[in-house]
Amino acid sequence: MESEGNSEKKLSSSKLKKGSNIIPLTGAAALLTLAVSLAITAINKRRNSKRKDLPGCNFLVNLSASEILKLADRIIAKSKEVYDAVASVPLDKVTYKNVISPLAELEAQQFPLVQSCVVPKLVSTSDKVRKASAKAEKKIDAHISSCSKREDVYCVVKAFAAKGEWMGPEARHYVHCLMKEFERNGLNLTATKRKEVQRLRAQIDELSFQYVQNLNDDSTSVLFHENELAGLPAEFLKTLEKAENGMFRVTLKSHHVAAVLELCKIGKTRRLVAMAYGKRCGKANLSVLEDLVQARHKFARLLGYSNYAEYALNPRMAKTPSKVLEFLEDISSSLSDLANKELAMLKELKKQDEGELPFGVEDLLYYVKKVEQQEFDLDLGALKQYFPVSLVLSGIFKIFQDLFGLRFEEIADADAWHSDVRMFSVFDLSSGELLGYFYLDMYTREGKYGQTCVVALQNGSVAFNGARQVPLALLISQLQTDISGIPSLLRFTEVVSLLHEFGHVVQHLCNHASFARFSGLRVDPDFVEIPAKVLENLCYESFSLKLISGFHQDITMPIKDEICKSLKRWRYSFSALKLKQEVLYCLFDQIIHSAENVDIFELFKHLHPKVMLGLPMLEGTNPASCFPRCAIGYEAACYSRIWSEVFAADIFTSKFRDGLLNQHVGMQFRTKVLAPGGAKDPIEILSDFLGREPSIQTFIDNKIECSLWP
Repeated sequence: MESEGNSEKKLSSSKLKKGSNIIPLTGAAALLTLAVSLAITAINKRRNSKRKDLPGCNFLVNLSASEILKLADRIIAKSKEVYDAVASVPLDKVTYKNVISPLAELEAQQFPLVQSCVVPKLVSTSDKVRKASAKAEKKIDAHISSCSKREDVYCVVKAFAAKGEWMGPEARHYVHCLMKEFERNGLNLTATKRKEVQRLRAQIDELSFQYVQNLNDDSTSVLFHENELAGLPAEFLKTLEKAENGMFRVTLKSHHVAAVLELCKIGKTRRLVAMAYGKRCGKANLSVLEDLVQARHKFARLLGYSNYAEYALNPRMAKTPSKVLEFLEDISSSLSDLANKELAMLKELKKQDEGELPFGVEDLLYYVKKVEQQEFDLDLGALKQYFPVSLVLSGIFKIFQDLFGLRFEEIADADAWHSDVRMFSVFDLSSGELLGYFYLDMYTREGKYGQTCVVALQNGSVAFNGARQVPLALLISQLQTDISGIPSLLRFTEVVSLLHEFGHVVQHLCNHASFARFSGLRVDPDFVEIPAKVLENLCYESFSLKLISGFHQDITMPIKDEICKSLKRWRYSFSALKLKQEVLYCLFDQIIHSAENVDIFELFKHLHPKVMLGLPMLEGTNPASCFPRCAIGYEAACYSRIWSEVFAADIFTSKFRDGLLNQHVGMQFRTKVLAPGGAKDPIEILSDFLGREPSIQTFIDNKIECSLWP
């Protein structure tokens, strides 16, 4: 069951807000940079010059509120000037130099300036600056959107594309992307149809807002006596509001629902909460979703696509709805035998606890957690003692430097927006070439953006005259400090997130695309998470896990082999059943966006037992409220998380697992997978690295090998 809280977190992993053209970011973790004096120390400090004097870096730090607004106006004015100049080129005089080069260089030059305006709303300590930043973002975002709808510029670019002037493959891809962007805004249509495209886009935005507003406004709650909440910790019960009759009020917010479904011993209570959660917004959001899907189909048809899924998938790695459906069905069927064994175990456990009461989807979380507690000797709370943040970071730096042939150097006294923020230069270990920079803003504070992510501050690019602009990234996290201000120990999940996000930093810095549009993290959305997910696997291998762990009172004592093995098995426990539940929602999302006039309720009712091994849909469930991502944020693209995890597993197992810090493999990954960025087809990239096309089989084999039933 997908909560709105989880949905919001995942939505922020690709864009800060839906429709934003400005801040590319990735989701889930954090970084902190306290280097320790270990034999494996990974950070070489050097007293470099001030941040503002760093070569190739145009991102501006610590602008005042008025400076941000003035810079936003200058950005828009300069952009309009360049677009007007391109639009004025006679159609019979178009060349690469007077049409394509000005647009590409404008993107490269203005991106760090745009980020200088909009990033302060995420990190500034000044409320006035944050408000100015948000205002500047709206102005710039509106301007960028209007530029993509300029028919005069489209006609000039189209004339150049038709001319057939020779270009290199990356420049040709850039021109293709420009054309697609204009045409996805309807500029190849008649004026009447273009007006209808804009009307439908506005309707889609309005319906999306209404959908989210309905969920946010829902205040439904369920009342329970204390004995009906048996199993929930006393600390949790203290947080619940009490009704006049003394009963506890459980809301349908994600943190309440998750706690009840995971911990409550009373099956009837779990069922009541799950049913109430599944009925949120009743017919209102079901009607909104139906209207939303139909509006999307009309929008896509006007642009020349058969359905909305075709429109959404056209620029993505998966390409077609049929490919996505085949992928999801192959994953589901390949895991059915294992999932049946997992489900049988859970049913037997419920029978022992609750007699002959039927097992339902509302029982999954509770009995999975119960088996995990019985099967694994893992105290995740106590495990924190092996992950002091400074040691974890030094280990991560060591791994990435050794694996990818990099050298990190801290920049002392770098200009930043807070004293906690640190900055590093990154060099190629062999040649000494400067690859780029990154900031680390790790600790929670008032007014700071509440999610963990990597934000591109400047993308690498090569100008028409050959000058190179180096990439700059920012890693934002929400680490806590203890009362004395000393950084706390990390939970294992935070360690995984830390390594994952640092993978995005390295991905950003090692991207050597010549065009800013393909640099940094501006790659295929089905591809962007694959590199970080490959590297995330290092957290479950004994050799690498020992490099980032050590008992906080004696860091020479790394985590034990038995715990490493338990963590890996814990990762895969009931993974087939969990994945089939996700596949269910992904199939639902793909089908409603690839076929018209689908009865949404009946579709969900049909798919549920088919995918979930006979488990029926909860009575009265509203599919529109079960899975918000298919309504807004990941429409027709919910499969993408599974997609990236599957191909990451293939890469890691095939290339890395038998030689975790093999620099030859690491350098191949850096040059073949990270360096091309968005300038090359992702399937070609992965096939070149693997020596074959990527496959789902390794992913399936891993789950079977590491399950409770090997």
